[in-house]
Formats: sequence, C-alpha cells, structure tokens
Amino acid sequence: MKRKIIKIDEEKCTGCGLCVPNCHEQAIKIINGKARLVNDVFCDGLGACLGECPEGALTMEEREAEAFDEKKVLENLVGKEAAATEDHLKILAESGDTEMHREYANFLKSMQGNHIGHSCPGSAHSVIAKKTNAAASPITETTQQSELTHWPIQLHLLNPAATFLQGKDIVLSADCVAYTLADFHSRFLKGKSLAIACPKLDSGMDFYIEKIRQMIDEAGINTLTVIMMQVPCCRGLLQIAQAALQKAKRKVPVKAVVVSTSGDILSEEWL
Repeated sequence: MKRKIIKIDEEKCTGCGLCVPNCHEQAIKIINGKARLVNDVFCDGLGACLGECPEGALTMEEREAEAFDEKKVLENLVGKEAAATEDHLKILAESGDTEMHREYANFLKSMQGNHIGHSCPGSAHSVIAKKTNAAASPITETTQQSELTHWPIQLHLLNPAATFLQGKDIVLSADCVAYTLADFHSRFLKGKSLAIACPKLDSGMDFYIEKIRQMIDEAGINTLTVIMMQVPCCRGLLQIAQAALQKAKRKVPVKAVVVSTSGDILSEEWL
C-alpha cells in the first residue's frame, strides 16, 4: 500500500538521537551512528518525531510501505519492557532488599493491563473512568467535576484512530482557554473528547491539519468545536480546522468560540 512514512536523510543525520524519544512506537533507532527506520510497520506516519532534528534530516514521504501495525508495536514494546522488568526484579531480589522488591512487584501487578504500547507513560492513550456520585469528592463552591474522558489531549500526541475519538463530538481548544475560562469543563467539555494545541508555538501545522482530516474522515467525528483566545495569533487554530475540513471527504458542523483574556465568551457561532 502507498502511505505516508518517515524519511531519514543519512547525509544530514549526525546520530544525535533527539528523534528517538519522540517516536513512541520505537520505529527509529541509532544504528552505526545514524538514525534508521527499523521497520515500516512500526511507523504510524503521524510525524511525532518531526521538528526534533536540528539538522532537518527527518521529513515525511509517501511511498509503498507495509501498513502500520499497532499489534506488532505493542508486542515489540511489551517484550522489551518485560525483559527489563524481569532484570530489575532479579537485581532487587539479589540485593536482599525484600521490602523494595515487594513494593516494586506490587506496583507492576497494579499496572498490569494499563500498558497500551507507548514507551512514554505520559503519552500513553487511556480512557478516564468517571467517578460515581458515591466515590466522587464532595462538590463545593471551589471544586468542580472534571469532564475529561481520555489521555493524552495534546494534538501532537493524539492518534486519530483512538477509540475515544470515534464518532465523538470534538473540542479543539487553544492551550490557554481552560486557564482563562472558569466553567470550561461544565460548559464545553462535558460529553466530548478534547484536543489542545497552540497555533503560535506548536510546530507541524500541516500535520495538525492532516490529523484533524483523519478525525473527520476516518474516526467519523460528529462535530468540531474550536475554542480560541481573542488574541490574533489564536485565530490560526480555526484556520487549521477549516483547512482540514476542506481536505476532508466528509463534512461536519464546526463551531467557533472566542474567549477574552478576562474569561468572557465574546462570540459563539456555528460556521
């Protein structure tokens, strides 16, 4: 099949390794002093590693390649981490520190089933279960129930194929909005899935466009609400969404919301 996949210019590559941590599927390794794509099936084509190379050696190309295989990625990562875990448990057992060995073993047991195939825990996809009324903390004037349903939320880390995006109403919010808008969760996030981005400071706007396009066409999202600050640069978030909509085969309703720096809603309209 023909698809987008990472391309590494070996002439430019210095082997610094800065791209490796940002490839959560571990498709890139430093081999003989150069970054290499170790297996086509490990590369999801989303470009999370782009922008990290100081030499500009990483780009995306469209070529014949095997389809991305999340199952094989998971098997690869789990296999490596299982080996590392066994080694660490062995070291703790041999050290004679039985208390630390017991605590680490219990921790691993509690984490079983939570690993979903990402090397970085902070970017691992997960669904956040909502608390029942009995288990929830008491709601007071100073506390509110979080309406966040999943992790991660940063658009750069989101996989458009994630189950928590399928057929959902999506909120695409500028980073600053939730800090400015006091009732962001209850007013805009309840019952929706979230993606956040900063059109001024984030890199890879073309990939943001493609990710949103994939959410529209492949994840089959229902609606898209773009929430941005009143500052001029923040309008870029709406431009990204509109560019994705133009490229998409499907059409979905888009709402634009503008928030003032003092936390007021200046405008809210369907486009």
